[in-house]
Amino acid sequence: MTDATYTGSGSRTWRRLRRNPMVTIALGVLILIALAAIFAPWLTSFDPYETALRQRLKPPSAEHLLGTDSQGRDLLTRLLYGARTTLLIGCAGTAFGALLGGAIGLCAAFYRRLDGVFMRVIDVFLSFPSILFGLSLAAILGPGLDSLIIAVGLSVMPGIARISRGAALSVMAQDYMDSGRSIGLPDRSLLGRYLLANAYPPILTYTTLAFGDAVLLAATLGFLGLGLQPPTAELGSIAAEGRSFLFIAPHVSTAASILIFVIVLSFNLLGDALRDAGDRRAS
Repeated sequence: MTDATYTGSGSRTWRRLRRNPMVTIALGVLILIALAAIFAPWLTSFDPYETALRQRLKPPSAEHLLGTDSQGRDLLTRLLYGARTTLLIGCAGTAFGALLGGAIGLCAAFYRRLDGVFMRVIDVFLSFPSILFGLSLAAILGPGLDSLIIAVGLSVMPGIARISRGAALSVMAQDYMDSGRSIGLPDRSLLGRYLLANAYPPILTYTTLAFGDAVLLAATLGFLGLGLQPPTAELGSIAAEGRSFLFIAPHVSTAASILIFVIVLSFNLLGDALRDAGDRRAS
């Protein structure tokens, strides 16, 4: 009965999503940016790291559609490769945070004796603003892709843990969880087949919203110089490089900032749509 109920709920959610034009727009934009980043070597003939000082800070033209940066590198090429790096950090960090936070929340709800310990630890994490916490972790762990993914993941993890615990507590109150225990089902089956299978919708929705926060945090770290080191292309560092030339070449920082804004906005719109579509109170 549980599987059938959630199959019907999933069908209703999918129908609501298909009727929402913002989902199509946001998902289309994200797919377009992701594909452009993945296929960057085939979309541009310029090297993102080859400097040409005679071409530095050129405005947009037929040769360089978005102009060049302070080292004479094609800005469009740098943005394509930078989007690849920023999306990789944001997505990998969110996946790491979702796995860790989801596991903590589910275990806290399932094993009640661990709830107090886990949630007090999460409260300590939540007492710091996510950006400040991410900055501190990045400074402690040092530069490097792995360090950034861990810093971003641990920054989004507390919120996901809270949401997963709340969703899991609602599922734990259902009769079928007690029935599963009474017939002797192992904890692994109860956690995976029943608890996770029925608690995942709000976790998935919040994780989608966390993607935007993770991308913004990754760009912020790069902007402040705590991300990947130059000449690695990354959206935050590209925006930071251009701030010294805002009055003579505003296109450098503006283009990178707009791309960050579009990515974060698209993830937030998609997450809001998922939340609205999954609301059972909606008709």
